[in-house]
Amino acid sequence: MTAETSRAADLTPKGAATGKIPATVITGFLGAGKTTMIRNILQNAEGKRIALIINEFGDLGVDGEVLKGCGAETCTEDDVIELTNGCICCTVADDFIPTMTALLERPNRPDHIVIETSGLALPQPLIAAFNWPDIRTQVTVDGVVTVVDSAAVAAGRFAEDHDKVAAQRVADDSLDHESPIEELFEDQLTAADLIVLNKTDLLDAEGLAAVRREVATRTARKPAMVEASQGSVPVSVLLGLNVGTEGDIANRKSHHEMEHEAGEEHDHDEFDSFVVPLGPVAAPEALVARLKEIIAAHDILRLKGFVAVEGKPARLLIQAVGQRVDSYFDRPWAPGEARESRLVVIGLAGLDRAAIERALQA
Repeated sequence: MTAETSRAADLTPKGAATGKIPATVITGFLGAGKTTMIRNILQNAEGKRIALIINEFGDLGVDGEVLKGCGAETCTEDDVIELTNGCICCTVADDFIPTMTALLERPNRPDHIVIETSGLALPQPLIAAFNWPDIRTQVTVDGVVTVVDSAAVAAGRFAEDHDKVAAQRVADDSLDHESPIEELFEDQLTAADLIVLNKTDLLDAEGLAAVRREVATRTARKPAMVEASQGSVPVSVLLGLNVGTEGDIANRKSHHEMEHEAGEEHDHDEFDSFVVPLGPVAAPEALVARLKEIIAAHDILRLKGFVAVEGKPARLLIQAVGQRVDSYFDRPWAPGEARESRLVVIGLAGLDRAAIERALQA
């Protein structure tokens, strides 16, 4: 362990200082050892309630083996969530954001969130998603941990089995980036706050030194490195880095982002949100149908709020994620409460606010 990492591990977790839940993102290719490392975290949680979000297509499996040693009170099956709709960086709006929102709405919220990404995921879009208006006030990225298969790197590869990685790429219909494996490796390193050189027990001192040099040349940033075998790293080293990585995303751009920067008028890693006041609504069903049209026409990612319905004593709750719009009467209007309709619109920076307001108020 480096002195830098030791100092980082001693810091008070950002979640404790800000009231936000800390989240650790663990990335690395299939076979690098992410699963084993996560099992170690869960088995050594020391009473900390950890929620685990899994996006890997590997051999993890949500079963008793994964949860072994966690303790029913701190790590239950409800705390392990699988995202199965494809690469997390390509399904942020449709998959990850709703999952995080539901997790934060639970009565027993976790003390820490651990996210295992697909080996094909670009970490950067996921980190940027923590700037989403509903999430940034409640969660912070404690740190990004990139797990490296040291034995594979020493052999001139980036993953133990390149054929498996290629098959994983073909199987994921949602994947919208065709980054070469070499670039993905560099992107995972560039996003890291801590790099774990795993499987060092398979190398001699000379081989390990060569891996360190190779990894160091793959990123201009210089995150701390620790060595491990069989994914065994103290939980105090992995959790509590206190970085707040979402605030530094501009300094960790992926190859994919840099290739598409030219000609862009705004940063797609940022989000816009605004409130649109409406009058009373006569037909809720027609409103929901109209909202779907507006969401599709303006690429709105999230829409939520309350609507006053003519002749109804209760307010209508609206929750929309993409094209899925849910509505129901949640409670009566309180005495003296203004019966107003107000909808919050959320999307990528550059939304045509005036056009959306006109469409909603029509």
